[in-house]
Amino acid sequence: MHDDDPDRALFRAAMQDVRPLRRRPQASTGRRRPAPVPGQRLADDRAVLRELLEPSADHGLGAELGEAIAYARPGVQRRTLRKLRRGHYSVMAEVDLHGLTVDPAKRLLADFLNDCRDRRLHCVRVIHGKGRRSPNTGPVLKHKVDRWLRQREDVLAFCSARPVDGGTGAVYVLLGRP
Repeated sequence: MHDDDPDRALFRAAMQDVRPLRRRPQASTGRRRPAPVPGQRLADDRAVLRELLEPSADHGLGAELGEAIAYARPGVQRRTLRKLRRGHYSVMAEVDLHGLTVDPAKRLLADFLNDCRDRRLHCVRVIHGKGRRSPNTGPVLKHKVDRWLRQREDVLAFCSARPVDGGTGAVYVLLGRP
């Protein structure tokens, strides 16, 4: 490619009057760009706070420190719940949740109940603790276990255990088929 190349000469002739555009200065706000926001983590944190702050159906149902809790799915006879309260059913397995935080406790309880259902165990004990180490709001896991058990199709009934089996720090759970 020499300067006497006809294509190059044509190009230079066509571009003879062309001038580069002046660069417009960019507007400066004087602020630095914000750091990236971890959106999903913040959404998860807000969901946890919302769950902790919202009034739930299990408050006021006897889930305070030292108070007994009980539940029977519609269609379960009162006599069945009374027998469960009195310890007439053999406890076939148990899980100890006290001392755990909410998320690990929820996973452990779900796994335990699913395993018990698969093994066709009908009466189990869930130890949630009495909430003596919880903040002034009262027992945390006791409320959560109450709510979680009510939401499961395979839970027919549950009630606080007899003092010999943990009292208000544990529940007997009667399982059926989902």
